Amino acid sequence: MKFMKLGSKPDSFQTDDNNIWYVASELATDIVINIGDAKFYLHKFPLLSKSGRLQKLVANTNGGIGDEIVIHDIPGGPAAFEICAKFCYGMTVTLNAYNVVTARCAADYLEMHETMEKGNLIYKIDVFLNSSIFRSWKDSIIVLQTTKSMMMLAEELKLVSHCIESIASKVSVDVSKVDWSYTYNRKKLPEENDNRMLTGGLRTITVPADWWVEDLAELELDLYKRVLVHIKNRGLVHDEVIGEALKAFASRRLPGFNKGVIPSGDLVKTRSIVDTIVWLLPSEKGAVSCGFLLKLLKMVILVDSGEMVKMDLVKKIGQQLEEASVHDLLIRAKEGGIDSTIYDVKTVQKIVEEFMVRDQDRNGEFEADGNEIQEVRRSTGGILSEASKLMVAKLVDSYLAEVAKDPNLPLSMFVDLAETVSVFSRPAHDGIYRAIDMYLKAHPGISKSERKRICRLMDCKKLSVEACMHAVQNERLPLRVVVQVLFFEQVRAAASSGSSTPDLPKAIKDLNSTSHGSSRSTNTNTEEDWDAVATTEELKALRGELASLRLERNGGGHAKSPLADRSSVHKLKGLVATKRILTKIWSSKGGGTGENSGSDSSGSLGSGNRDEHVKMVSTPSRKGRHSVS
Repeated sequence: MKFMKLGSKPDSFQTDDNNIWYVASELATDIVINIGDAKFYLHKFPLLSKSGRLQKLVANTNGGIGDEIVIHDIPGGPAAFEICAKFCYGMTVTLNAYNVVTARCAADYLEMHETMEKGNLIYKIDVFLNSSIFRSWKDSIIVLQTTKSMMMLAEELKLVSHCIESIASKVSVDVSKVDWSYTYNRKKLPEENDNRMLTGGLRTITVPADWWVEDLAELELDLYKRVLVHIKNRGLVHDEVIGEALKAFASRRLPGFNKGVIPSGDLVKTRSIVDTIVWLLPSEKGAVSCGFLLKLLKMVILVDSGEMVKMDLVKKIGQQLEEASVHDLLIRAKEGGIDSTIYDVKTVQKIVEEFMVRDQDRNGEFEADGNEIQEVRRSTGGILSEASKLMVAKLVDSYLAEVAKDPNLPLSMFVDLAETVSVFSRPAHDGIYRAIDMYLKAHPGISKSERKRICRLMDCKKLSVEACMHAVQNERLPLRVVVQVLFFEQVRAAASSGSSTPDLPKAIKDLNSTSHGSSRSTNTNTEEDWDAVATTEELKALRGELASLRLERNGGGHAKSPLADRSSVHKLKGLVATKRILTKIWSSKGGGTGENSGSDSSGSLGSGNRDEHVKMVSTPSRKGRHSVS
């Protein structure tokens, strides 16, 4: 820390228990100055020779010995006046970053200018500020902090602006010219404790670009905001570093930030900090992590910052949603809200919709440049990559599996969010199947039409072998879905062995031939088609076929088949046997031949979400359909 000593005489100021100050001198005092609750018994000559204000105050008194002056509004109070008085007496005074602002403001109040005497206090303090304080990183921050107690006068004297400019200029310097002596609040790196890293007193390790963020986080909110705005306006610091500075400030000023907790009694202060951080966020995508943005969003909802602040964050999160995790998206719903759900699903829906907006402009915009037409891509991100789409689809599926456990979650919220990403093509639908099963488990009382609606979200043809094994034993699924799953699995098994699919009824063939996401047929099924119950003998036969398939899979593998086969002949026999059962179920429920039944099933089941595997713990010998979700 920089300091400056003024004067050469010994300090002869003394005080008693009654806060009375006097100078140990043979000369009797001839003036009393009241500063707050302190009394200073001093001599006129040394004071009046350097202070224009004291001259004016004394001129308004009787001019006798023991004149008394009252000063109520001197900046810095008795401590600042003491510094000025000692300077007038020529006594030793030490100025540093902690007292220089109060001394400078008090000197200005007392009018200690050069017109009163050459080398007066104001001049000496200004020299100290410009030659030492503003050249020091640490001292500039300390001085800026001390201006808060007398902000108006410090602003008038340009002390605040000089400090901000000093800090911003040092932040903007090339890191190759920065050494660790600049910083004092950061966490030390392990290698810094190694004495071998010291060479001539300077650190040999590389200084990171964000070396300054912890120190700056010590500033109060208003000052921090002004400094960071000044740094951003200079344009010499990357947005990623600005993002790191905001993260450090949030951790320093919001103790419960990472846990989403508001300190008791600090709602207004917390809201102000959160709103400021959101306002300072860089516009560049990726400047801050998606996880940090989602933590900010949770705080915005907790402190009720307002819809504009919330939507600003929603748009930023939507631009980089593929980076988020399921834990980040689990935003607790506001207590006392309209919806009684555990999690704020509507906000997540808006985030996903913002993500989708990035892919709507596939053709870009066009501008005329002379005789040529130039294509101009929008700054919102352009066309989404297939990898980003797949990551978001998997993320939404996992999120749905978590929120589906909420017994108060309406089916419409679940379906709307799932359908938002249904346009993204993905190789497997295990993820959405798991989410559907979780919802059915937590909502056993939903109607047949609702059960049908939610099952349409998945494409049975895109379930893995493990998911198929689970689904055909899942008693929560409608029988029609279970039969479809078993059929597609048998078709897959036949295809893997090189056999052709037997001649099955058209209604069943339609399940396999109808394309994913196709329009619905004019022939629609009744609710009974979805909740039809087969006879005991039929279910027993179906389970027997399933057990046979699973035994084949466990007994050995075929390089091209998801299920191991003993022989093509055995597989064809099983397929034909199951065909008879499937034909009986459809013909009995469809009210006619296979030509008119099942036309509504496969296409409607085809918009799903996720390619993560469903864990299976069922065994071939266990009776009945069951779930292990």
